[in-house]
Amino acid sequence: MTLGMRKICTFLEETHIEGGKAAPRPVNIVVVAAIIHNPWAGKGFVDNLRPEIIRIAKPLSEEMTRRLLAQMPADKIEACGKAAAVGVNGEIEHASAMIHTLRFGNPFRNAIGGTNYLEFANTRNAPGALLSLPMMHKSENGKRSHFLTANFQIADAPHPDEIIVAIAAADGGRPHARIADRFQDIAEMEAELAANATRT
Repeated sequence: MTLGMRKICTFLEETHIEGGKAAPRPVNIVVVAAIIHNPWAGKGFVDNLRPEIIRIAKPLSEEMTRRLLAQMPADKIEACGKAAAVGVNGEIEHASAMIHTLRFGNPFRNAIGGTNYLEFANTRNAPGALLSLPMMHKSENGKRSHFLTANFQIADAPHPDEIIVAIAAADGGRPHARIADRFQDIAEMEAELAANATRT
């Protein structure tokens, strides 16, 4: 694989108790994070990022997705997301370039049967910084129970001339989710507006 990958890390999280109360079932989160050489490092300001995006994004996504599905089957996945963190010698645009392309997103989304856009984060970090990867339901974008965040850190990454690229999936929402979905809010607010209009 000619992607400049130095290492790849897989993180597994299994939550049994939240808020002092046992979960109805354990909620599992998988994060796969690849540490790759920043292909634009040392080249000054590069106007056209597309050639390296085309070269790297799809095969990188396919390899990461394969590893994630080895830990969590597609039919178990309910929430998903992605993130990238560039080292201090790079631009945030370099991190964004790796994940904000259908060449990266589609292999992951299609493999898990998702229809939503992938929730995301892109940032610049020093080695060992805590990274937060947001997730949402793979097909229902107003399902707030599945607004999740996977936190992880890699002690020796990203180097100044590297990029961490990560994907994550969860097999459920928050264990005791009890706030309204976006669509319930919309219905309630429309009903309130209608009631107020009737009074006036």
